[in-house]
Amino acid sequence: MDIVCLDLEGVLVPEIWIAFAEASGIPELKRTTRDEPDYDKLMKWRIGILKEHGLGLKEIQETIAKIDPIPGAKEFLDELRSITQVIIISDTFTQFATPLMKKLGWPTIFCNSLEVAENGEITGFKMRCEKSKYTTVKALQSIGYETIASGDSHNDLGMIEASKAGFLFKSTEQIKADHPELPAYETYEELLAAIKAVLA
Repeated sequence: MDIVCLDLEGVLVPEIWIAFAEASGIPELKRTTRDEPDYDKLMKWRIGILKEHGLGLKEIQETIAKIDPIPGAKEFLDELRSITQVIIISDTFTQFATPLMKKLGWPTIFCNSLEVAENGEITGFKMRCEKSKYTTVKALQSIGYETIASGDSHNDLGMIEASKAGFLFKSTEQIKADHPELPAYETYEELLAAIKAVLA
């Protein structure tokens, strides 16, 4: 039994925090897991910046409402789901992901949750589990699945390296240079062909 595990941001939809950085005019918020491998540190820093500027969940959700999947992402996902099981494993949060899942045709997603005060201020976040992508892939393997994984950032490397087959997709030049052993693709056609070859 095979199951494909995909990252969300940068792979199927644009980076939410980059879109919000542009919408809010706060360039520091463009920092993502491509730049900062320590997710806990990154999120605490982001929450601090939001607090400083008096911004909360409502403002971020208004930006997310305007985000569409990367062109071709839904078609890629539809075709992939017609031939195998697919789970999106993301370090994003339910409060961010739900509108995007609707636009992608409601695929299954495993992600985290934000702690939000009554006034909409983001006060913290709750991670589903430690090293969530790697841990989820290992858990799927423990119940009889062989995983095939793809993502673009530092926090995807664990699940990619732990899988039967793993691919970088729309990654950075630095991550590609640091991991020459991982096949890297830029188009959905290439990624789909690579996954199909593993499934064959």
